[in-house]
Amino acid sequence: MSTTTPPEVKPSTGITLYTPEFYAACTLGGIVACGPTHSSVTPLDLIKCRLQVNPKLYPGNLAGIKTIYTKEGFGKLFTGVGATFIGYSLQGAGKYGGYEFFKHTYTKALCGDDIAKFRKHRTGIYLMASATAEFLADLMLCPFEAIKVKQQTTMPSFSRGLLDGMKKTIKTDGIASLYKGLVPLWCRQIPYTMVKFTSFERIVETIYSYLPRPKDQMSTLQQIGVSFTGGYLAGILCAIISHPADVMVSKINNEKKMGQTMAQASKRIYKQIGFSGLWVGLPVRIFMIGTLTSFQWLIYDSFKVTVGLPTTG
Repeated sequence: MSTTTPPEVKPSTGITLYTPEFYAACTLGGIVACGPTHSSVTPLDLIKCRLQVNPKLYPGNLAGIKTIYTKEGFGKLFTGVGATFIGYSLQGAGKYGGYEFFKHTYTKALCGDDIAKFRKHRTGIYLMASATAEFLADLMLCPFEAIKVKQQTTMPSFSRGLLDGMKKTIKTDGIASLYKGLVPLWCRQIPYTMVKFTSFERIVETIYSYLPRPKDQMSTLQQIGVSFTGGYLAGILCAIISHPADVMVSKINNEKKMGQTMAQASKRIYKQIGFSGLWVGLPVRIFMIGTLTSFQWLIYDSFKVTVGLPTTG
């Protein structure tokens, strides 16, 4: 999306840019991009979360998948898929729709219609817009992330499904327990999303600068190919910068201690696992997040093109 496009310009569908209809389309695109993609890699996420809680549980990722399949059955590889689908669909709605909204809002507030000023401050705008969007999106994600992690890291799983998990958690620990991982979730997701959107925008911009033709002269398929490539490279950076907080989220949601502040719990866990423990499961997360991010941008921009909107970047 070009933040310098005037509001009166309309794509072929008749959706006016930066209107409620436009943001609704982007929000729906975020749901389509995030819910199914996160759900599809549930087996990798399951192994990652279990290894973060107990690094000695499996000798490796493939060994972990084989062990679960052999001992527990194929269905158990998708433990937590219900919470994953709903949680990340809601997060995707807030993240992508919110990013488009805040990117345009901050651009207008800081730069007006001055294209040169926007280009000078665009990185800061991308960072602020993505951080704001993720801050709000995580409020919707957090309860479902808590149930997902608890389902995946208790063996056997403490619940039969999402609703059963919600009911049991609220009954034993109270509603507040669903948000005990909110701060570490913010610590994981906000830097992740800031890197995801900002690096994507700048990587895509760089790719286009080296291509022989400008973006508006390229085919839709070529533009979506650029989005896919930029998404994968951005995903690698996302995985690295957010991984320590991801480990903390898994540890905190797995434990039953409720009498500590987030800072006390994090300090205690860090003493147990040390600096190296913060990087357990990073290779599988790089593969998982790189793949996720690339396909999310592929799906999101394909959806935008389908409804007649321009690709992102």
